[in-house]
Amino acid sequence: MRVLIASNHALFGEGLRSLLQERKGGDVEVIGVVSSVDEAVPYLERQNPDLILVDHDDELLNRKEILARFLEAGKQLRVVVLSLHDGGQEALVYDRRTMSGSQVDDWLKEWQGDSNQENQIEKIPGKPDSDSTRRSGMKHFVIVGILVVFVTALLVFGLGQVRLLPDAASAQAAPIDRMFRMEFMVIAFLFALIIVFMLYSIVVFRRKKGDYSDAKHVEGNTRLEIIWTVIPLAVVIYFAYVGSIALADTQKIQEAMEVNVIGQQWSWRFEYPEYGITTTELRLPVDEQALLHLSSVDVIHSFWVPEFRVKQDVLPGEDLVRDLRVTPTQVGDFTLRCAELCGLQHTYMTAPVIVMEKTAFEDWLISQAGDEADPVARGQNLYVTYGCQACHSIDGSEGVGPTWTGLYGSERVFDDGSTTVADYEYLFESIRNPGANIVQGFGNIMPVNVAAELTDQQIDDVISFIESLQ
Repeated sequence: MRVLIASNHALFGEGLRSLLQERKGGDVEVIGVVSSVDEAVPYLERQNPDLILVDHDDELLNRKEILARFLEAGKQLRVVVLSLHDGGQEALVYDRRTMSGSQVDDWLKEWQGDSNQENQIEKIPGKPDSDSTRRSGMKHFVIVGILVVFVTALLVFGLGQVRLLPDAASAQAAPIDRMFRMEFMVIAFLFALIIVFMLYSIVVFRRKKGDYSDAKHVEGNTRLEIIWTVIPLAVVIYFAYVGSIALADTQKIQEAMEVNVIGQQWSWRFEYPEYGITTTELRLPVDEQALLHLSSVDVIHSFWVPEFRVKQDVLPGEDLVRDLRVTPTQVGDFTLRCAELCGLQHTYMTAPVIVMEKTAFEDWLISQAGDEADPVARGQNLYVTYGCQACHSIDGSEGVGPTWTGLYGSERVFDDGSTTVADYEYLFESIRNPGANIVQGFGNIMPVNVAAELTDQQIDDVISFIESLQ
């Protein structure tokens, strides 16, 4: 290949000469480096170059004139206009094609970005006219449209065979599941739209081997941009409307039984104020709405039963009680989970949720109403109900708080080095004011809210239970 370089820059000219000769050896011959039209003419007439490299960044070189002179003889030449950057490490190719002298004016107009080039360039023989191009484009759109519909239907069918959500077990789940199904269909359509267009373009419009022609330069399509802005906006607004209806359905007010739900690190307890019952499991009658008053004694938790679908944050503070309405529709056992990272044992902050027939629920209320006569048994129930087991073990193992096994009557060593005996007065004070004396090796992490909710009699019962663990 015989190469002629046109540039006033030594780095461009001599650098390319060295590079081409080193890379190709005897296959490439740089016949000369010219800096003007006059210098280029002899090479064109006598040397017959196969390739001409033109320096795009050379302001002294009249690029239009030199290109026209290169091609005026009607010879077939390959012309490359390029720019070198970073000391010759990068090359930006502006144009590459084989052309005759009669094509140079049209090529220069296109290269210079003439907006009226479509009206100035004569029709090339063999090039399809606008009508055939339009028909061909419509054919591609029809094929892609059919493929998009097919892939969307296939994805929707496939998603329908997968258990993406647990069984719905509340009246509030119905509108939420309806929203999920709509969103899955839209997601399937968008996935199909993107993937089908992309793969179809890669396969059908790929550059064929040996084809070095330029594709049509497209800077924008206002109509298409308006369409792909307006349609998604309308879809989003529609989903907002449907979502507001679903939200209203989940908050529909009916006559409801009230339950206080208290979360703390890392347990749940449930109070039925109408019946004077406190328990560690949430029991609800089927097909009757329950109004849950959610609160926390320490950090932010989150009430979530996946089968009920609804979820609500549980916030600390007397003025931040949140309400959540649930109408169970399926008898069975479920699990309440904390859906907000709340500490080391967040994973284990669960509680049983039992949905019962109405008669069975009433029998359970009656069984829970009677008071246990044994204070030790009452204290053990409080130990479970108020989540003491999260920090204090009763089998001798150490946790984030001292074990209760062997605690009563033992010697306690505090952070300041002082000691005392864990008698009734010490235990009572430690429950009422847990930060007064911190046992050596442990932190002040017991929430004061818990002690504030206990009566003196209940604290006595807890101490009786601790005393029994000798």
